[in-house]
Amino acid sequence: MKLNLKLKTKEIKKRLGRGIGSGKGKTSGRGVKGQKSRSGVAIKSFEGGQMPLYRRLPKRGFNPIKNKEKTAILNLSKIQLLIDKKIIPTDSKIDLKMLKLKKIIKKNITKFKILGNGDFSGKINLDTDLLSKSAKDKLTKTGSTFISKNNS
Repeated sequence: MKLNLKLKTKEIKKRLGRGIGSGKGKTSGRGVKGQKSRSGVAIKSFEGGQMPLYRRLPKRGFNPIKNKEKTAILNLSKIQLLIDKKIIPTDSKIDLKMLKLKKIIKKNITKFKILGNGDFSGKINLDTDLLSKSAKDKLTKTGSTFISKNNS
């Protein structure tokens, strides 16, 4: 008694277009004529004449590409870490220009905001565009000086 076990788990793909006698010859299972019988045709999102989903859904919102200001967000814990690693000196003024020079934030950033997440100790001189309430409270407790263009 012989057992015919298949060891391969992957099914072998049928070779198309190798003569009429092969079972998948001549038209290679694509039928006769028409758009789908040609190569390089993919009818994406076509729903047989029904209005496609992307056209049924309403258009919403508007995102202008120009004049988009990019804002970097820094937590007080991150600033404390940079001070501990001696990347930022405590005696100098921390502003957008200095952070770009030290490559802490990217060049295309136009504003930066300080958030009050984490612990912070020590005095710093800070010039920021935006400052959260919790960050403001923590900075006043440490006796740090800060200039904020507008608070939010």
